[in-house]
Amino acid sequence: MDDLLREFLTETNESLDTVDIELVRFEQEPNNAKILDNIFRLVHTIKGTCGFLGLPRLEALAHAAETLMGKFRDGMPVTGEAVTLILSTIDRLKEVLGGLEQTEAEPEGEDKDLIGELERMAVEGTVPAAAAAAPEAPKPAKPSVNGTLVAQTLERALRPGRSRSTSSSARSARPPPRPRRRRKPKRRKPKLPKPRRPSPPAPSASRSSRRSRTSRIRRSRTSRSASTSRRSNP
Repeated sequence: MDDLLREFLTETNESLDTVDIELVRFEQEPNNAKILDNIFRLVHTIKGTCGFLGLPRLEALAHAAETLMGKFRDGMPVTGEAVTLILSTIDRLKEVLGGLEQTEAEPEGEDKDLIGELERMAVEGTVPAAAAAAPEAPKPAKPSVNGTLVAQTLERALRPGRSRSTSSSARSARPPPRPRRRRKPKRRKPKLPKPRRPSPPAPSASRSSRRSRTSRIRRSRTSRSASTSRRSNP
């Protein structure tokens, strides 16, 4: 036997056993939506897997049962006859799975009687009026206005194609202006005084006296050299 087929048979038999138990609980608690959703999900998975593996008989049976349970989810009242019919469908699915396990092929057979009963019950089942469509709320009557008309003065001329009602409604529909946020005054940093450059120190008296002495010595040397040159050249 193919591994895929063996895995399908194991998982489908387990799912059908779970559906069988959940249907008994659902018959006792017909308003339990969690149980109904679980049954619907399992049958929907079986139908999709049968279609993938090319098992039309199993797929048709699962599809008919899924349709009836979909009516329950839409609000159709749950009856004992409907639950018994779905349980009969589960038993038929188990029989077909048993023949598939023995011959590795879907056994031949007709299920029109069971599928016809499922479809008939799904079509004839009625959905409560409250769940089908909620009654429309009565429209409020327009108040009658009696009295004299008061002439209205417009603040500005109307644009072409606009009426007084549209202009007034447009003004009323405008959102109120948002309050402006006050800006906080910026704090100015105090200006620091620029550092003054130190003035160069004045020449001391000792330096000036030294310079005057050196200049005198240079003069005396030049005068001596001149006198010696005169003596050597008569």
